[in-house]
Amino acid sequence: MADADVATSSRSSSPEPLTRLPFPPVTKQHILNCSYHSWHPLYRSSTPKARLIPLTPPFLSYLREDGIVLPSDNDSDHQTSLTDTDSGIFSAEDDSEDDEALLDPSIYFRDIHQKIKETIAELGGKVTPKLNWSAPKDATWIAATNSMECRTPSDIYLLLKSSDFITHDLEHAFDDCIDEDDKENPSDVPGSGAISHPDPKSAIIPYHLILRKSIPNLNPALEFRCFVRNRTLLAICQRDLNHFDFLFPMRDRLLSRIQAFFDQNLKESFPDPNFVFDVYIPSPHTRVWLVDLNPWAPRTDPLLFSWLEILTLPEPRHGDAHEAAEAEAEPETVRLRLSAQPEPEPTHALTHPSLHSTNPDPNQTPFSSTSNLRSSSLPSSSSSSTTTPSSSSDNDSEDHQILPFTPELRLISATDPEAYAFNTPRYSAHKLPRDVVHAAANGDVEGEGGLREFVGVWKDLLARRRREEEEEEQEDEVDG
Repeated sequence: MADADVATSSRSSSPEPLTRLPFPPVTKQHILNCSYHSWHPLYRSSTPKARLIPLTPPFLSYLREDGIVLPSDNDSDHQTSLTDTDSGIFSAEDDSEDDEALLDPSIYFRDIHQKIKETIAELGGKVTPKLNWSAPKDATWIAATNSMECRTPSDIYLLLKSSDFITHDLEHAFDDCIDEDDKENPSDVPGSGAISHPDPKSAIIPYHLILRKSIPNLNPALEFRCFVRNRTLLAICQRDLNHFDFLFPMRDRLLSRIQAFFDQNLKESFPDPNFVFDVYIPSPHTRVWLVDLNPWAPRTDPLLFSWLEILTLPEPRHGDAHEAAEAEAEPETVRLRLSAQPEPEPTHALTHPSLHSTNPDPNQTPFSSTSNLRSSSLPSSSSSSTTTPSSSSDNDSEDHQILPFTPELRLISATDPEAYAFNTPRYSAHKLPRDVVHAAANGDVEGEGGLREFVGVWKDLLARRRREEEEEEQEDEVDG
């Protein structure tokens, strides 16, 4: 009976398995705090040169429309014809062979179109675009330069309208979010069974087009993603998922630069205690540029970490952090512990100074004897003999060395599989479903011959459709 009680107790004390990631509730205000237009005025001096253009409802409607219609780059053309190609992309031009004349879509947002042209010229003729939260990195395949570098407004429109990331900003900005007033109601917390999907169109979101000056010779190896929980920098990793040998000797230097930047600029000034930020540290690696701020939410890619790993990483207690700061502030302090000796003539025992120094020096050598200590201004033997074992243990606890907390910087080594995934699509929108990949590799979907059966049915449908079209053509000839 006792054994059964012990077994029941052990089961009840064991932690329950996680059914969802232990994220705190994601509020709409947190999402807005991570919008570029919200944080850019606070950290403008630490960001690359950029200009923000407020967007109007007609321009947002243009981005949301199906199809891609690009306006003419000639300001004098307000009414132009449409050139259609097999790509599904339409461009307004003067000498089009198409007889159908359509309006230039930019006439509905002429002020913004002109402002974009002026901003491109102001920033040197080359810019990279983004909306409040996302950049159209997933649409570079459609650009002539295969990059986000744009030289005309049409280049910007093409990227924005082709990007799933931009669509997410427009249609799903507040997915899985709660209002500040709903924090007290657990049923409204995402993951508790009632997930909120508010309509961004009905919410007041000040959408902006951000045009950043193109950085020449941008080295993606020097971009890093940093994770902050409870205003503590916990983890850092590469943003570019490739192996770079030169990063490893620079590990300590990079870590020191990012930590100092966080402490001086972001730690106390950002409104939320949990967030993710991206930085760029160009050569000669003396200055840190703030690239972006991201929500503390599953939508943010953890890259070389997993969100479960980040959410469960230990962080320093506030007391330990305070003691560590005091230890760094007093590098010359050396603590001595006096203990009573059973011999008639009392002596003073001194432990190795590196064990009790708040800033241990590996080159410091222990004292060779205690004779020099007796001649110094130490307490008399009568006071030392009154030291009890309990007070000695108290001193041990007080002299415990506190090391400053150091975040983990994770880099891709030469043996990591990620270092050789050159042909792997980077974004999930470009990847095939797992079932399709499995079927292509094994020739089997949910049973023997599943894929072959599907191909056979598909061919039969095409053949049937072809016969029906031929019969319709024969009937038309007979009727004619």
